[in-house]
Order: sequence, then C-alpha cells, then structure tokens
Amino acid sequence: MAQDYEALLKQILEAAAAYGSGQTCAPAACAPAPAGGLEPIPVGISNRHIHLSQADLETLFGPGYELTKIKDLKQPGQIACKETVTIVGPKGALEKIRVLGPVRKATQVELLLGDSFKLGIKPPTRMSGDLAGTPGCTIVGPAGTVVLSEGCIVAQRHIHMTAAEAAAYGVTNGQIVSMEFDGPRCGTLGNVAIRAGEGHALECHVDTEEANALAITSKTTFKLIK
Repeated sequence: MAQDYEALLKQILEAAAAYGSGQTCAPAACAPAPAGGLEPIPVGISNRHIHLSQADLETLFGPGYELTKIKDLKQPGQIACKETVTIVGPKGALEKIRVLGPVRKATQVELLLGDSFKLGIKPPTRMSGDLAGTPGCTIVGPAGTVVLSEGCIVAQRHIHMTAAEAAAYGVTNGQIVSMEFDGPRCGTLGNVAIRAGEGHALECHVDTEEANALAITSKTTFKLIK
C-alpha cells in the first residue's frame, strides 16, 4: 500500500512539474520529429492565396501582363508576387488576396475554412489541382473581373519531398500520414498527404488556421506517424 501511495505521489508531482513548465502533453508526444539521423521536415504555413491562369491574369491586370516576383518560395519555381486581387462570394468579399506564381493551367483559389462564412461558399478540402465540383467565386482585379464556375478549395495539409527523401522516411507518394506536433498546444493532425517526386523540396504545408490551433511556427518540429 505504501509503495502504491509513493508511486501515485510521484505521478502527481511529475504532472504538476509538466504543467508548470507549459508542457501539456505526454513527453512521447512532444518528441522531436527526426529519428535515425533523418533531416527534420521544415514547416511551411500558408495563408489564403490564389493561382491564376494566363488568360485570367490578363483579364484581371491587362493584356500581356506578367507577374511581379517578390520572393522565391520553398518549392522549386514557385514565387510570391506583388499582385493581389479581391475574392467575392454571395455574402461578402476578401481583399488583398496574394497571387502566387507562376501561372497555371487553371485558376485556383486556396481559402481558409473560416473564409466560407464571410464569402458564403463551402469550399471542400482538396489537394491542389483537384477542382472538379468545387464552388466558384468572382475575382476582381485592377483591369477587369473573372467569374469562376469552380476553383475554390481549402488545401489538404501535405508534405513535399523528393523520391529519395520519401524512401528515407519510408513513405510513398499519395500515402496518408499524421503529424504529431510538440509545444504548449501540442496535438496530432491527420489526413496528411505525401507529395513525393521530381520538383518537390522537403517541407510540410499547413494553413494559418491549423498553425494557430496548435501554436505551430516555422521552427516547430513534429513526429511523422505512418
């Protein structure tokens, strides 16, 4: 009985110490991401943004218009641009939505889940490029307006990596995994898609709502769960 009491007292004291330090999850859940010498996967946090087709770019900004690069993004060839547009739905509008380049085959609007209330549309959670059956919106630029019949999504969280990195982590392109984050609001995000192959650089992508929910920053590490 005395041993049971001492063991219970030890557990209470350990829990109290963890609470005082701000650690609110089990130590195993807050373990650093990499194992076996693998490189940590950088965290990329995405706000709402838009990708434009060349035709829609010219409608919005003028004939022959070319995007103006502000900076390169982590993924090869991807850039953040100076240009912004306004997204309009049945109930409201979102201003100064950043355009990312280069131009794509089809215009794609990547929103936050909370944006659906302001705009009055219900974008599904999809992987980039999977636009069939998604809601549309109106896009307003300085030179014109584009009415999309489809193209609004909430981006499914995912991890970019090369084929060699995928092999090292023991995952394959298209596989669904989970990410277990550390920190004071630590938790697990499931339904994470692996995007592996040529043209990908090692980085996980979550949106600002997901990052805020778990206090994730660009320096946060996570454990990859297969």
